[in-house]
Amino acid sequence: MRRECVRVSGRLVVVSAVCAVGICLLLCGGPAWGAKDRESEVTAGNRPMRSVRTLVLTVGQAEGDLRGSDDKAIQAGVDYLHRLGGGTLRILPGVYELKNAIYLHPHITLSGSGEQTVLRKSDGVATTLVRDSDWYEYGVEANDPAGFAPGGGIMLRTSTGPGQWQYDVLRATITAVEGKVLFLDRMTQKNFWIQDDATAATLFPILTAEGVDDVHIENLVLDGNRDHNENINGNFAGAVFIQSCNRWRFTNVVARNYNGDGFSFQVCDDVHFEHCQSLNNADLGFHPGSGSQRPVFRGCTARGNSQGIFFCWAVSDGLVEDCTLSENGRFGISIGHRDTDNLVRNCTIERNGEVGILFRAEVGEFRCGHRNRIEGCTIRDNGSQEPGVGIDIQGQTHDITVRDTRLENTANGRQRTGIRIGSQAELVSLQGNIYEGCPVAVEDLRSQENSPR
Repeated sequence: MRRECVRVSGRLVVVSAVCAVGICLLLCGGPAWGAKDRESEVTAGNRPMRSVRTLVLTVGQAEGDLRGSDDKAIQAGVDYLHRLGGGTLRILPGVYELKNAIYLHPHITLSGSGEQTVLRKSDGVATTLVRDSDWYEYGVEANDPAGFAPGGGIMLRTSTGPGQWQYDVLRATITAVEGKVLFLDRMTQKNFWIQDDATAATLFPILTAEGVDDVHIENLVLDGNRDHNENINGNFAGAVFIQSCNRWRFTNVVARNYNGDGFSFQVCDDVHFEHCQSLNNADLGFHPGSGSQRPVFRGCTARGNSQGIFFCWAVSDGLVEDCTLSENGRFGISIGHRDTDNLVRNCTIERNGEVGILFRAEVGEFRCGHRNRIEGCTIRDNGSQEPGVGIDIQGQTHDITVRDTRLENTANGRQRTGIRIGSQAELVSLQGNIYEGCPVAVEDLRSQENSPR
């Protein structure tokens, strides 16, 4: 092991009687004390009633204000509450098969019954287009229209380059199917040409929004039905996909088995996750996307994805606290392009395929992820796919602090290196860390004059 050096009975009768009366009232359908107190507070004196009480609406399969087992019933509830300025939609237990995404509106709380409420993406189909569509049209002609239906979600894709993210994409809803022609609720907005391998597929996020603020999602399971849907890059969809949205909260939400990202949010500020799980998704578990500021992850788990948390471009002032990032195919956490001033604290990062925490090598010093801190974490047994590294600081990254962190390789582990500092990295501060079982505690590839202070 290597450790771094660092600077009366009468009352009981009365109470019992009161409790007995309270229990009797509850059993007999009488008002609860809390409700009575609230009523008294509202009606006391002659004060005007100026506090808003938003509507609580229920959706269920056998009971509830709205009945149904698919996206239409849930969307109807969301839209109804939106007309009233917001409110809470409670989704009662059941598996809801979605043919289209749920489109959220501001000031909506979407609340399920925990593991008993599952929103599941339907089986997907895909086909090529057989007629060029230009950017101003409301329909496309498909080679095989089977599986496409009015009201269903559709995604048009056309290649713009070799990368998985190099596509023009349109997310829309089918309004009519006439022969092989699929009509859409919006214009194509881009050119979808046969020469560019244009396709149509029933791909969509489970929950989505664009330009929508102040939403709370809680106590839900989102199931992407991964084995029966094509893969889609997280810049375009995910079990959750939101863009230009602010002040969203996710509490006790599970995103699993999506053939893409679990949670993807692009250019979104102040998105908070508490006790959420991203499990067995094909790509990124949590994807704080380009330009997103102040994301918070508390008590979350990312397991079985390609990467646990991927800080995309210019994600700053984020907090990852008390999280578990384990058994992801490549990295537990990846930080790179202008991802600065983030804190990873008290997390367990273990058994990921290559690296526990990666600071990516970017083009030039300006684009690197500077001024990030790792504190009080346990980073263990990373490298299940190949001899691994606990923390790998690549490129011209500078001002990285790792303190009070345990870097551990157990008897069966493959984390050969605790911390690797790349040849161009600068101002790396290591304080009070413990290294146990790693053949190489710190591999410093820099020249002597740039060694850590």
